[in-house]
Amino acid sequence: MVFAAPAFAHGMSAADKQAMLEGGLLSYLRLGATHMLTGYDHLLFLLGVVFFLTSARDVVKFVSVFTLGHSITLIVATFTGITANYFLIDAVIALSVCYKGFDNNGRFTSYLGLTAPNVLYMVFGFGLIHGFGLSTRLQELPLGEKGFGMLARIVSFNVGVELGQVAALLLMVLVLSAWRRRASFQVFSRVANDGLIAAGLLLFLMQLHGYVHSASPEEFGFNGDAHAHAHEEMQPAAQEEVHDNL
Repeated sequence: MVFAAPAFAHGMSAADKQAMLEGGLLSYLRLGATHMLTGYDHLLFLLGVVFFLTSARDVVKFVSVFTLGHSITLIVATFTGITANYFLIDAVIALSVCYKGFDNNGRFTSYLGLTAPNVLYMVFGFGLIHGFGLSTRLQELPLGEKGFGMLARIVSFNVGVELGQVAALLLMVLVLSAWRRRASFQVFSRVANDGLIAAGLLLFLMQLHGYVHSASPEEFGFNGDAHAHAHEEMQPAAQEEVHDNL
């Protein structure tokens, strides 16, 4: 969720924070939907969950369990102020993507000689972790004093997350349903799930990179914000250099 970070409080001015408070519940609902639709790790995990599900009943069952899990931790952790380093939580979420691709390709049996854990329980457990990751981001936003108003903002964000999730799932299910009718699905389904493993590993390394920078900024000669600004300033500088060479 490194890419989604700018949508949250990093660099958010006091005026922007006040605008969130004054924008009403729709602002939080919209932010929740946007965050889910740009949360690559969440979407990749959901893709893995529904990849081989062929009935609407199974899709609803597994997605409902995932939704229950992430709603519990999102609401409870945010309201009670339980938090952790979001880079580490997102690193675990990235590993959940690897897990689902590994499970989908039957690697527990073929590689480890083990029976795969109950899928429904694992989806619920990972849902709890995904919800905690969402909570760590949401807690960076101005939620106001603890009470009904704060709870309403959290729930609005959560509803937005669900709306974004439904929109993404509809597209995934439609594409997968159409693809299953083609011979290429059987040929490339294993490759696609190996791709989930690779994508999860890449996201995992990115989150560890972010954690190292946030935990030990002095090792890089400047703090985390300066580091981000330095990256931003590199692009115009590089463009000017190219222009001069031309």
